[in-house]
Order: sequence, then structure tokens, then C-alpha cells
Amino acid sequence: MKTTLLATAVVSTFAVTPAVQATVIERACNASDRKAATRTMCGCIQDAADMMLSSREQRKAAEFFSDPHKAQELRQSDSRYDERFWDNYKEFGAVAAKFCSR
Repeated sequence: MKTTLLATAVVSTFAVTPAVQATVIERACNASDRKAATRTMCGCIQDAADMMLSSREQRKAAEFFSDPHKAQELRQSDSRYDERFWDNYKEFGAVAAKFCSR
């Protein structure tokens, strides 16, 4: 339910938010070698990140594009900060996947 509400908020925000300069997640996504990393897809993922993650969390998440193993290391961390980040990151991922797959 929480993810559905967040997805609704993301969709309604995108409908009225003008395009802004690319930021950290979008740049990392565009620089990645993934086939699905189109400008449109990367912009959509950045929009979801802007709604779901703090600037600090976005910088951390952007590292995953160039080094996916960092995500695994962080996920297994015992740090409370890392656990909170991972929870936020998973929720962001679910919202981005739902919204950006359209």
C-alpha cells in the first residue's frame, strides 16, 4: 500500500514538474553500459530518486551503476545507517520499476 501511494505521488509530481538538469543518478545511469540505459529511462529513474532518496542516498546509490558489488556489500552491512539506506533504496527501486516501465 505504501509503495502504491508513493507511486501515485511520483506520477502526479512528474506530470507538473519541468525537466531539470541531470543529477547524480541520471548521470551514472547514462554513463553505464546497460542497453536499457536510455536518456528517457535514466531521467525517469532520477525523477523517482528525487522523490524517494536524499541527496546523500542518491550519491551512494549512483555508485552501484559503476560497481554493482557495492550494493551487495552494503546490503549485508550491520550498520544501522546502511540498513535504513537499504530499506529506502528498495522502496525507491520498486517505485522506479513500476513508474519507469510504462
